[in-house]
Amino acid sequence: MNVFDKSLSPSAQDPSGNPSWEGSSCLREAPLERQGFTNRHLSLPIPCRVPPRAMCSGKLQTGLLVAGYFVYLLVGAAVFQALERTAEKQQKMAAAQMKEAFLQNFPHLTVAEMEQFMKNLTEAIQNGVYPVGNESQTENSNWDFSNSFFFAGTVVSTIGYGTLRPKTAGGQIFCVFFALFGIPLNIVFLHRVGKMLSLLCKKLGKFLYEKGMRKKKIKFLTLLFFLVTGILVFLCLPSLFFQITEGWSYSEGIYFAFITLSTIGFGDYVVGKQPGRIYFSYYRTLVAIWILFGLAWIALLFNLLTTVLEDTEKIIVKDLHQIVKPKLLP
Repeated sequence: MNVFDKSLSPSAQDPSGNPSWEGSSCLREAPLERQGFTNRHLSLPIPCRVPPRAMCSGKLQTGLLVAGYFVYLLVGAAVFQALERTAEKQQKMAAAQMKEAFLQNFPHLTVAEMEQFMKNLTEAIQNGVYPVGNESQTENSNWDFSNSFFFAGTVVSTIGYGTLRPKTAGGQIFCVFFALFGIPLNIVFLHRVGKMLSLLCKKLGKFLYEKGMRKKKIKFLTLLFFLVTGILVFLCLPSLFFQITEGWSYSEGIYFAFITLSTIGFGDYVVGKQPGRIYFSYYRTLVAIWILFGLAWIALLFNLLTTVLEDTEKIIVKDLHQIVKPKLLP
């Protein structure tokens, strides 16, 4: 059974005895048995004797997973180093030249005074105050309701950009308890939204099945609908919107959208913080709502990719069992 068979499999019959279409199993939660539950709630696992071949297969799978995981990280590290190291050196040289030129233009300033001035500016930016133009003197607050709602969404979703954070003792303590109960609530919310998205795929599959379409084609079209619709709604269109609103390039918009929805949240790109730009009311609130629904879609996408990787791993292990001599694998 391939990944499409596992992901989008029609049931044989409904209670009336007629064929029916059960939607995408890749968008459904695993049954309780797969989650480690037995007939009795929270019962301890019953010790059993594991066959030597199964034990060897498990060790082989674990070894392949560990090796593949670290190889993936090593390759990623090498690529990032090759792409970013040269640009970093150029930025450091440009910063040093800028500091030297600044001191030459203002000879009455000492190096220590300039360093302190730059330190103060850096701290202001880290605290959410951007000292460009007259922004720092305006009455606009980082903690108006729109920004506060955006911050609350980043807390419960565990994105945590770091550009906006509570600084008072009361705000920090409240943030702890808000996250303590808000993160589980967010998980329940995303689970419910995921069920809604799964239901759409089920309805599409059932509609196509009733039209007489072949099952394999239904599986492909249903999966394609899920991927294309999600990429369009949660990545492509928002990136175009950010390009217009924030002045970013389209690739920067794609980068921000994925880094945000995957909850990586570097904080290098944050909406509503570009100096000199005027944003409409509740702009960040709208972005927060996009984030919450986008999280549900990308969680289902990661679940699908996990299924693909697990199936690929099983195929590799099965092929290795056929290649390796029987005496090495009893």
